[in-house]
Amino acid sequence: MIKTDYHVHSTHSHDGISTMEEHVQTAIKNNIEELCFTEHYDIYEGVKNSTLKTIDVENYVQNFYELQKKYQNEITLKLGIEIGLQPDISNTIKEMVSKYNFDFIIGSSHITCKKDISKDPSFFEGLTQKEAYNKYFKEVLENIKIYNEFDVYGHIDYIVRYGGYTNKQIKYEEYQDILDNILKTIISKNKGIEINTSGYRYGLNTAHPNTEILARYKELGGEILTIGSDAHQACDLCSNFEEISKLLKKLGYTKYTTFKNREPQMRQLGLS
Repeated sequence: MIKTDYHVHSTHSHDGISTMEEHVQTAIKNNIEELCFTEHYDIYEGVKNSTLKTIDVENYVQNFYELQKKYQNEITLKLGIEIGLQPDISNTIKEMVSKYNFDFIIGSSHITCKKDISKDPSFFEGLTQKEAYNKYFKEVLENIKIYNEFDVYGHIDYIVRYGGYTNKQIKYEEYQDILDNILKTIISKNKGIEINTSGYRYGLNTAHPNTEILARYKELGGEILTIGSDAHQACDLCSNFEEISKLLKKLGYTKYTTFKNREPQMRQLGLS
């Protein structure tokens, strides 16, 4: 099984349940070899109906280095962050990132068009499902073009969780133009995507992104691919990683990616 989890939240994040040390101790107990903490960093000023909060990065980083030193002989710990990207806050993001030596950065879209799509149904009002999804993907693409302060884009099809639609699957052919543009732009910037297994926990019966998007990413030449559980509690670390390993091999992937000092390191599937 893949024993490196590259999407982990602790109580430093607004929605975290387990402490960093609880994650570390659970990982060691379960023979997980590497954890990358990716605490939430979202700028929510001016956003209504949101529970998002901007973390105290300094406190988080200090806690991380204490644990990294304490457990240095038992597990590899990497300093990461998940940044909620928005087109108009790039200067704030650049300033924050420049202050810290992150190993890895996930760029995600939680707030889109100044609405927290997980909490604010007004994002979807007056739109068909396809219109709402295209609206979301359009801003994802804009973020990718604006920012260099990310290494992979997180749960690209995140929007399928929300909107109250009965059909929670994206058929690639319906969104091919915008999705191809997104994936090609990511590849051209030497960035990557993540496989986020939380989709299984949300009852989607698939990871983020779904199989069709993963297959197309590979077809277009995409190679940088991290694997993360999006765990907010320690019991979810590396959840469904065995299924993901089988899926990736079926799709023709032979490697996945970890990071150090924001430089990708390719690993063979089936090996840690």
